[in-house]
Amino acid sequence: MKTISSVVEHYIKTKPFLLSALSQGIINLTSLARNMMPELEQELGKDVKQGAVVMSLKRLSEDLDFRVNHKIIKVLRAIGEITVRSSLTDYTFAVSDTILAKQAELIANINANPEVFYTSSRGVNETNIVVSSSMNAVVDRLFADEKQIERTEDLASITVKLPKENISTPGVYYYIFQRLAWEGIIISEVISTSYEFTILVSEQEVDLAFKVIKDLKNL
Repeated sequence: MKTISSVVEHYIKTKPFLLSALSQGIINLTSLARNMMPELEQELGKDVKQGAVVMSLKRLSEDLDFRVNHKIIKVLRAIGEITVRSSLTDYTFAVSDTILAKQAELIANINANPEVFYTSSRGVNETNIVVSSSMNAVVDRLFADEKQIERTEDLASITVKLPKENISTPGVYYYIFQRLAWEGIIISEVISTSYEFTILVSEQEVDLAFKVIKDLKNL
């Protein structure tokens, strides 16, 4: 049986930005309840008192403050080294029978120059390669016969080391990416391992993105 509390919680959880604002206590509960009323009444099939909605929101916000903020903030405050690299190019190629051999040749070229940035990921249909722009000519030559889906230049990477608690704490990545989204920062790529993630952004936005992530350590 649906209750006001369960319907209110479902409503909030389907709206991520509203969920975060509620957990931080920066939203007027009475105004929010008033806006929610028509949808809640339709969901429950009966009239709902605004006061009951406000009380449900208050209980939910207090619960979220513990579940979301306390656990996630503990992880974010323990963020380790943040590394920035600029002048990168992001390539996306279609997966083929020959692309792994081309990547092996590329890696052999890169091994001769330890200063070059390189990372790669492979999906079901696409292979992504991110390299220092100084390697563009090499990539263009080696992958000339491959189907290139996308190429983006003038990118920068931000690599963040996370504490081990990251893998057992839900919502860490959501919280970080939400903050970046609030600032209007467009993320071109996300590459992650167990305790480290890298985002690619335009060089015009890298300073702001770095500040947003760095400020998370001071929450």
